[in-house]
Amino acid sequence: MAPDDVDAVTDAVLTASRLLVAVSARSIAAVDDTITIPQFRMLVVLGTRGPLKLTALAEYLDVNPSTATRMLDRLIVSGMVSREANPASRRELVVTLTGTGAGVVRKVTNRRRAEITRIVGRMPPTARRGLVRALSAFTEAGDEPSLAGRPDGLWV
Repeated sequence: MAPDDVDAVTDAVLTASRLLVAVSARSIAAVDDTITIPQFRMLVVLGTRGPLKLTALAEYLDVNPSTATRMLDRLIVSGMVSREANPASRRELVVTLTGTGAGVVRKVTNRRRAEITRIVGRMPPTARRGLVRALSAFTEAGDEPSLAGRPDGLWV
């Protein structure tokens, strides 16, 4: 199969995503075994996008607002996010990542980074060369914010 064949690329990305989900799951469990991968994704979205209205947050997560509300309620109880009146419109609520939530994201991301570094380090240098370019194009096509310009480099 040609390396630019959409099906071949899709298969390769699906296989790599299984590995990345496993790395994420292990990293989350090591830091806080009470949160799920979807809840962690909510924390990451809030960390990368900033405070959001619930409807916008649900859209970023591609879930129904009721699903986002249930996830949010659990994260509020754990102190990782807060829900407050929007200063611009008191009728709306805004969801914000707390310092505790940011700490969880930072710790999980540090663990993920360390494990991914070990995996990438086992790849031959020639295979690594095109990886940054390909993954950057992939994340850009999926509208995922880049780490470029982030001083902490942690919001992945």
